[in-house]
Amino acid sequence: MPSREDILNAKILVVDDSADNIDLMEEILREEGYRCVSSTMLPETVCPLHRQHCYDLILLDLQMPGLNGFQVMKGLKEIEQGGYLPVLALTAQPSFKIAALEAGARDFISKPFDLLEVHKRIHNMLEVRLLYRELAQYSKAQQELALHDALTGLPNRRLLEDRIETTLQHANRNHHKAAIMYLDLDGFKAINDTYGHAYGDEVLKIVAQRLVASSRKEDTVARLGGDEFMVVLGDVSSLSDVQGPAAKLVEAVLEPFFINDLTLQLSTSIGISIYPDDAETVEALISIADYALYEAKRGGKNRYCATSGKAPQAALDEARTATSR
Repeated sequence: MPSREDILNAKILVVDDSADNIDLMEEILREEGYRCVSSTMLPETVCPLHRQHCYDLILLDLQMPGLNGFQVMKGLKEIEQGGYLPVLALTAQPSFKIAALEAGARDFISKPFDLLEVHKRIHNMLEVRLLYRELAQYSKAQQELALHDALTGLPNRRLLEDRIETTLQHANRNHHKAAIMYLDLDGFKAINDTYGHAYGDEVLKIVAQRLVASSRKEDTVARLGGDEFMVVLGDVSSLSDVQGPAAKLVEAVLEPFFINDLTLQLSTSIGISIYPDDAETVEALISIADYALYEAKRGGKNRYCATSGKAPQAALDEARTATSR
């Protein structure tokens, strides 16, 4: 729940065509302890101001010359994409109260003002508004967690597959190719077994940072789990466009790892598949890159490898069962 401090620090805008009403409302708010209060007598400025400041509460007079309160609320609805309109309507017309709620206002205050009513309605509405924002931020954070690896912060397999699909669609529209690089760390198990998982986790975080630093901004770097990573490249013309980036990643991982009092060394093997040369679906491209990775391991590790054409299913099965990563 929002604290009292959060509520008193909420951003409030008072909108009224009467200077006396504005002065009165600002005095009421400041005496109650609200610290971020501003006002305007120009209804046409409300939407631009809200875009700029994102108010937690707008105290809006319904009867004003030029734009009335109902027209202002219509404009505010276009800004508040989440559907919560932070408007507390001010009106002396009893018939306007229900109309204001139907137009999107969350509550109303009657004129002339009753001090107790003003305090209670403003406090209640701010409490709900701030709680609504907290829940929205929590939901967004949970969604980010569901799509990203908790240790490295990289996209996880769920987000990766969506990124690959998007990259393939873009490549198809622009008559380009795309590439998948499947990475596995050579010797990572020995680090975990010898020094413990805490050191292994630090290695994985450093590897993630190096892969991102060695890739283009538009490329996707993801962690599949364990010591497996994947890099997705769009807008390539041929395998030769991928070999340079692959060699750069191999060199980046080969640099020493300085963790606490230890200097650790390991390398990476990379398997490459090309869209649409090797396959045209996400699953098939990953499988072929997986087989190419097995070939890189079998060829001596600390290298990259690309297969030509689709790898036979038997070879893929052999790769998954025979290799020990």
